[in-house]
Amino acid sequence: MSVERPRGGVIEATVFAVACVAILIGLGIWQVDRKAWKENLIETVTSRITRAPADLPPRAKWPQVAQADTEFSRVTFPAEFLPGEEALVYTSGSPFRPDVKVPGYWVFAPAQLAGGSIVLVNRGFVPMDRKDPATRSEGAPRGTVDIVGAMRWPEGRSMFTPADDPKTNVWYVRDIKAMAAEKKWAAAAPFYIDQEAPVPPGGAPLPGKIEVHLPDNHLGYAITWFGLALGLAGVYVAWLARRLRRRY
Repeated sequence: MSVERPRGGVIEATVFAVACVAILIGLGIWQVDRKAWKENLIETVTSRITRAPADLPPRAKWPQVAQADTEFSRVTFPAEFLPGEEALVYTSGSPFRPDVKVPGYWVFAPAQLAGGSIVLVNRGFVPMDRKDPATRSEGAPRGTVDIVGAMRWPEGRSMFTPADDPKTNVWYVRDIKAMAAEKKWAAAAPFYIDQEAPVPPGGAPLPGKIEVHLPDNHLGYAITWFGLALGLAGVYVAWLARRLRRRY
């Protein structure tokens, strides 16, 4: 008399294997999409930061200025910084400023245009030991300055971002609305400017031109996910074949 071996677990294993392979393939496809997005971003940023600076859009057009169309575009404009006003944004380094390799702060300051409108400007980087404006008083802006820089938009806050500390004048994201509200700056622009010139006396804060050094490892990640999917499928097929041979 032959005894039929139990087939328990085959259905469960099949469902599990199919679900895992589908998830791994989905992750691989996502990385392929991310690779296309990253390459387009690098191409766009490179194109914009290598163009000659254009005039800053006039105040009347600010509500129509779109981030997707203008971020990283170089602009130039005359403005006068409000004396003694600044907000510090902590940074541990920057993918767009390879010269910034140590922790420190971006110095944001309100710049007043000829018509009275305010644009926030990231004047540049200072190391931790030059947080106090008194350590860089020679770089304090005076009078009208012809600013050259790139248009940027505020950063989003993640669940891991520390809370800002206005009492010590330190922020942890480039949230220009929060800075302006706390400092009572009448800033109207939805963007801010990453200053690249001029360099102030003493070199602090240190402005700089944006460079593109974004990592693009998505192809390797995609190959890894697809390889895992293929490997899991192979293991399942081998297991199922062995199971069927035992039954028959």
